Amino acid sequence: MYVKDNMVPSPITIHPEQSVSEAIDLMSENKLHRLPVVDRDNTLVGLVTEGIIASNTPNNASTLSVFELNYLLNKLTINDIMEKNVVTIGKEALLEEAATILRKYDIGCLPVIDENRKLEGIITHNDIFTAFIDLLGYNHNGIRYVISITEDKPGIMEEVAGILSKEKISISNLAVYNNSRGIEVVVMTDGYNDVSKKLKEAGFNVTSVIRLHKEY
Repeated sequence: MYVKDNMVPSPITIHPEQSVSEAIDLMSENKLHRLPVVDRDNTLVGLVTEGIIASNTPNNASTLSVFELNYLLNKLTINDIMEKNVVTIGKEALLEEAATILRKYDIGCLPVIDENRKLEGIITHNDIFTAFIDLLGYNHNGIRYVISITEDKPGIMEEVAGILSKEKISISNLAVYNNSRGIEVVVMTDGYNDVSKKLKEAGFNVTSVIRLHKEY
């Protein structure tokens, strides 16, 4: 899975000479929490977020009149407050790399740039969550099996696939986990033909069978 397949392409941006008031309006109108800052050539020069704006505006706005507050927000430019040292990523990077960087730096987004720092997109932690859900097939119509493997050996997946193939059942998603319970194979299949009995008869320890999003 690549960043380019999960990023938001051509995101809404703002220029450094624009006012903080304009940034607030853009975020509010488009339900955004951050804006990449680019120059007139679409080169990334910074990032502004709701948190940055909040930390650079008066803490006690109640002591200011609406006129005074609007004056300050219109006078303050994005260049005055934006984060200039922005962590970025390329569109050909793996999604796992993006997730690792987000966690390492405890940030919510990564602007996606090319080799000339031209902005191509943005990827957020929510995009990562969506990709993770899609990868595991949670929003897919079918049956989700969890098979506990006590002895890891070649041919296990071939045997599972063979059982499903005989029943003319397709695998839509597949994942293998190594955790405190040992090795668990998660298989998501198309349709609602339950083959858990056949899997058990073949010697597999099926610990969970869940019918997801069944259409009635």
